Amino acid sequence: MSNFWIILSHTYLSKLKTKSFIITTLITCLFMIGLTNMSKIFDFFNSDDSGEKIAVIDETKELFNPLMEQLKMNNSEIVLEAFSGSIAEGENAVKSADYNGLLILSNNQDNLPQAVYKARSIADSSLPSEIQQSLQQIKTQMAASKINLTQEQLGKLYEPVSFSKVALEENAKTEEELNQARGLVYVLLFIIYFAVLMYANMIAMEVATEKSSRVMEILISSVAPVKQMFAKILGIALLSLTQMGVILLVGYYFVKSNLQTMQGGVFEFFGFSDIPISTIIYALVFLLLGYFLYATLAAFLGSLVSRIEDVQQMIMPMTMVVVAGFMISMFGLSQPDTSFITIASYIPFFTPMLMFMRVGMLTLPMWEPLLGIAILIITIVILAIFGSRVYKGGVLMYGKSNSFKDIKKALQITKNE
Repeated sequence: MSNFWIILSHTYLSKLKTKSFIITTLITCLFMIGLTNMSKIFDFFNSDDSGEKIAVIDETKELFNPLMEQLKMNNSEIVLEAFSGSIAEGENAVKSADYNGLLILSNNQDNLPQAVYKARSIADSSLPSEIQQSLQQIKTQMAASKINLTQEQLGKLYEPVSFSKVALEENAKTEEELNQARGLVYVLLFIIYFAVLMYANMIAMEVATEKSSRVMEILISSVAPVKQMFAKILGIALLSLTQMGVILLVGYYFVKSNLQTMQGGVFEFFGFSDIPISTIIYALVFLLLGYFLYATLAAFLGSLVSRIEDVQQMIMPMTMVVVAGFMISMFGLSQPDTSFITIASYIPFFTPMLMFMRVGMLTLPMWEPLLGIAILIITIVILAIFGSRVYKGGVLMYGKSNSFKDIKKALQITKNE
């Protein structure tokens, strides 16, 4: 057993000290810091911004002031400036960067506002959209006055229809709870997807690297291949928990520090303001079980190749299964209670993401997630038994070996020992 812990600690510590691990962790932590401080970053870059300056040629002599007032009412930072020159002179002023754009106001055949907006580039759609929205409001008011509509009548005309959705099932989530859960589950699904994919690939690369350097020949003379496989799986698992622990601690600290500024908008959509503890527990459970499922699969697939270049080709089917599970779960976010999603959530290789998505989005009876967890554990045990037999023979195979036919060959080698 001592050899098992030696390999486990070596796998963990050697990866922990690598530049790639340190750089990846630092970059991810910086991303978390940037995300949680997004409001402060925007305020910093916008602190010296006096607003977009637009030159306006008002051919009607009546629309400039109402438009400026409407923009102020909409809390817009766009600055309008009357331009007394010709359209050609205004275009030259925009080209020379004196203005961000040129707005030409006129009336159409019905004597209602119309406009032409000119800029060096129209790739930025936010600025003209703000102007168009304000001009649309002015046009609506003018059209209403022509047919003698009062402001109260106009308000009723554009008042959105009252439409509410009510779930009849007992303990079903409300629309507000579903919207919040959808954003949170979306983020956690990404974490599960990338963690499973990245760390499972790391195990396959670790095994293939040792085989290509002939270190495996020394290891198998002193340590049973099965112990090697599980030591590497647990070593990488500890590494993943270390990395995610650091990232989550950094994220938690900055979320708590910026909680007042993280209200509404994207933060409200992603459910950062109120995270149910049960959702976090299920996320961790399905993350760990998904990791062990794919890590076991990756370990014995990695043992079949002798060159690092062949690893990606060998684990490609596994990668495609992970991607398929993720894509199905993305589809399921909008329709989590369909029969297809329900059935697919009990397929072991899809369970980590699909069952978690259903738990986060729906109010399921306790037996459903527990059954999903039981299916995963049984599948991991079966895969571990089969995988250990393949691994035991696979580590002894050298030469060109990147076909799934080599699984049979590896099993034969194990049987003959």
